Order: sequence, then structure tokens, then C-alpha cells
Amino acid sequence: MTTGRKTTTVFLTVLCALLLTILGLMQEWPSWAWAAMAVVVVGVPVAAFKIAEMRRGSLPADFTNFVPAAPIERREHHVSRVSLPSHWPDYDFMFSATVRWHPLEARGDDSVLNPAGLAVEAVLDRARALTEQREPGRASLVQHELSGVLSRLRPDPSGHLQVMAENITLTLNEPDQERLDKLAEVRKDKAVWEHQRKYEQSKREYLGDDVLKDTGSAVVWWLAKNDNQIEKTVADLGLLAQLTSAANDTDIPERLQDLVPPSNGPSTPVEREPTAADHFEAFLTGMGFTDGDARRGMLTKQIADIIRTQEKHETADALLRRYDPPAASTSHADDQPESSEDPG
Repeated sequence: MTTGRKTTTVFLTVLCALLLTILGLMQEWPSWAWAAMAVVVVGVPVAAFKIAEMRRGSLPADFTNFVPAAPIERREHHVSRVSLPSHWPDYDFMFSATVRWHPLEARGDDSVLNPAGLAVEAVLDRARALTEQREPGRASLVQHELSGVLSRLRPDPSGHLQVMAENITLTLNEPDQERLDKLAEVRKDKAVWEHQRKYEQSKREYLGDDVLKDTGSAVVWWLAKNDNQIEKTVADLGLLAQLTSAANDTDIPERLQDLVPPSNGPSTPVEREPTAADHFEAFLTGMGFTDGDARRGMLTKQIADIIRTQEKHETADALLRRYDPPAASTSHADDQPESSEDPG
């Protein structure tokens, strides 16, 4: 019976005793009636208490299954900004966490006086095994990896404790983070610069080794760039010849010099140094051999043969192209001795 029910029973018993006393006085009960009333008033509450105790009895056997088990004894210790090595020398992670543990069954007299020390050591060993394999530039990613690795209870090396860690944070010292940011920026700039350099180098090789290799290649390239506009390409032959010669650091071929447009700028054009063909032209003019004179070709052929004996084949070829067309040189090839007397 609960305390509330006991109080209620006593209160009702006293109330009934008062009512019976009033009733007895009014009815003038005999002495034996008062004795019987006292027995009833006292006996009824006692009998009620006994009956309540008998009905309550002991707890059922199955009820013990619902009794909560005793909580596992746990302890915790907070560590802050402990240096852990990274994969790069001199770049340490700063590790902070709440270390939790609970003791295992003691083995004999081998008691642990400082379980927090054992727990912290076990957690740091597990964390170090991971961080020393990771680069410092990925601190936030490594932090999540540690949260997973250290979230499971595992025995420490001594076998006295089950250890884990939570509330893990992993950072770098601010100066180290600034250095890493600068290194990353330099690597990005270098990658862009290398890309630009390779692009410019490839473009130079394309223009120098392909497009501007000679005037013919430049003409083909110009035709493709101008959608096969032949008239425009022909009008630009002189410019292409100049561009090709400048790209290869050579003189403009004589056969294309007449196509080079004159300079229209205010600056005075630089005089070209007279070539051997120019000097030979002055010689022919001075001898009175005008254009169309057959003797020009014969004399040119003879001079060209003499020049070849001096290993100056380019000059000889230039003279023949300019003053001795193939038809003229062929028709007078056998008259070389006689033509040498005509100027006299």
C-alpha cells in the first residue's frame, strides 16, 4: 500500500470513530458496546494494511528484464593543438579532440593510475598513423578522415582501456597556411605561363617552319586565309616575299624584287646595295646592248660560265634568269666564240 492510501485509510478510520462516538452518546450505549466499537475501529485499519501487503507480494521474475542496466563507466579528457606530422617536413597539423574511454576488466594487480594518459597516447598514435601520410594542404579533408577513424572504440596497446575520440578539429599554423597559399598561387601562375610559352612556341614553329618557310608556302597560306581570293593574293605577292625574306633573314629573290611595292611612308627608303646583276646591267647599257639585242643573252651566257668556275653558282643563275632566257641561251649556245668578237 502506498503512503497516500495509508493516510486516506487512517483519516477515514478516525472519521468513522467520531461518528460512532456521537451515535453512542445519543443512543446511550451500554459499556460492552463501547468496547466492541473500539475493537472494530482499531482492527479494521490493521486488517486493511495486512490485506494490502498480501496482495502486493514480490516483483514478477519477468519484471527484472525491464530494469535498466548499470551504465558503462566512461571518462573523458580534452586535448588541444597537439602537433602531428604531415607528409611534408616542417608542416605539422594542430590536433584537438575530446578523448573518451572506459576501463576493461582489471588483470590481477596491474592497475592503471593514470588512464587519461593511456587513452590520449592511444588516440594520438592512431591519428599520427593517418596524418603523416597526408599533405598539409588538405587539412579539412584529413579532419573528416580522422573523425571516422577515431569514432570507434578500440583497445589501447596495454589492453586496459577502450578508447575513442570526438569533437575533432585539425588545422595548420597560420604562417604555414599562408606559405601554402603562396606556393599554390605560384604553381598556378607557373602553369599558366608554361601554357602560354608552349602556345607561343608552337605558333612560331608553325609560322617559321611551315607558313613562312618560303614564298610559295606563304602564298598557299595566304590563299587559304583569304578564301582563295586569287587576285588579292597576286597583288600581295610582294608583301609576302618581303615577309618570307624577313622571317628567314635572307634577301628577297631577284625574280620577286619587281613585285615589292615602293615605300609610301615619309621616311627615306634605304638604298639597296647593288648586286652583281645590277653591275652587269650597267655594263650592258654602257656597251650599247639594249633590251631585245641578241648579244645580251650570248654575252650573259659566257660571263655566267666564267663565274661558275669561281664557285659562285647563285650569281651565275641570277644573271641567266635576268638576261638570258632559256630560248636565247639555247639558240646561241654554239656561237659563243663568234659572239665574243661582236662588241668590237
